[in-house]
Amino acid sequence: MVIMLAAVLVLEVLLLLMLFAGRKGTGRDVEGKLRDIENQLNRIDPLIRDEFGRSREELQKSARETREELSGSLRNSSEVISGTVEKRLHSLQEENVKKLEEMRATVDEKLQSTLEKRLTESFNVVSERLKQVHEGLGEMKTLATGVGDLKKVLSNVKTRGVLGEIQLGNILENILSPEQYEKNVTVKEGTGESVEYAIKYPGDDRPVYLPVDSKFPIEVYHRLLDAYEEGNPELIAKAGKEVESTIKKCAKDISEKYINPPDTTDFGILFLPVEGLYAEIVRQTSLIEVLQRDYKINVAGPTTLAAFLNSLRMGFRTVAIGKRTSEVWQVLTSVKKEFDKFGEVLKKAQEKIEGAGRDIETLVGTRTRQIQSKLRSVEEMPVNNTNVIEDSKSEND
Repeated sequence: MVIMLAAVLVLEVLLLLMLFAGRKGTGRDVEGKLRDIENQLNRIDPLIRDEFGRSREELQKSARETREELSGSLRNSSEVISGTVEKRLHSLQEENVKKLEEMRATVDEKLQSTLEKRLTESFNVVSERLKQVHEGLGEMKTLATGVGDLKKVLSNVKTRGVLGEIQLGNILENILSPEQYEKNVTVKEGTGESVEYAIKYPGDDRPVYLPVDSKFPIEVYHRLLDAYEEGNPELIAKAGKEVESTIKKCAKDISEKYINPPDTTDFGILFLPVEGLYAEIVRQTSLIEVLQRDYKINVAGPTTLAAFLNSLRMGFRTVAIGKRTSEVWQVLTSVKKEFDKFGEVLKKAQEKIEGAGRDIETLVGTRTRQIQSKLRSVEEMPVNNTNVIEDSKSEND
């Protein structure tokens, strides 16, 4: 209401201003009107202010009520929505549980069948492996027994020597012919000592023997290997010296017993059946020099001895060819003489063949022409056969 009055007053002020602007009245009247308007505005101002206050309170109350209504509506809506969502979620959970149960049943069934199949296959494989392991254990026991027997054999010096001798004999047998070497040869008369094997070098009247003896000092070699495994320099040096002294002793034994020029060569061969031991000896160049210089002994392993024997075999072939050269020359000389005689005989035969050819030519030429002439006469003038035959007989006579 107050707002409407204020608006009316403002309109009146505007109309008055327009009126006074259209009319040219006195200033006193205008001032009076203005004072009246000012007085009215002063009276209306508190009313306007009160009205504005009440209007603000009403607006605030209306806004608060509106907010409360909206809050209640939102709470109701949220409750409805939450209820709907809960129902939907509950139904989804039930459906998911059903699906999961179905999937679990399917997976369990497949897993059970697959697991049973895999377990069966694994059990079969494990059984097979266990069977193989059992068989391998049996073989290992047999092998262990064999190794134990081999250790017993190798622990006996005499038996070790026999093994080395057998290996040496196999190498000689595979490379040389039986005429090129001998076994258990006595090279020094009156000593009764015989070398295991001796290679026969061709000589003028009788062969010259190359003594080859096998030695198998396995104990000292094993001690050296054990020292290498421990990595102790002192033990390695000690074992190396022991190997060196043992090899020198073996070389001295061969040199004193079996080297006897001119029945033998001025050197012998010490055969070591183990390549590792031979490699250890060759690694010590000073030891090789001492063996060759002081004892006239060359050391050989299985591979080295085979190569040496192959070279000897080629040398034996060369010597055999040299011996047979004179025999071949004599054979060629006799063949030459026989060939000269054969040429003379062949020449005589040629002369005889040429004479026989001339006789055949005479027979074929002259006699054939005469016979053909008689035959033509028979065809032209047929006569008594008896006369023809008699004429031909008389001509032949």
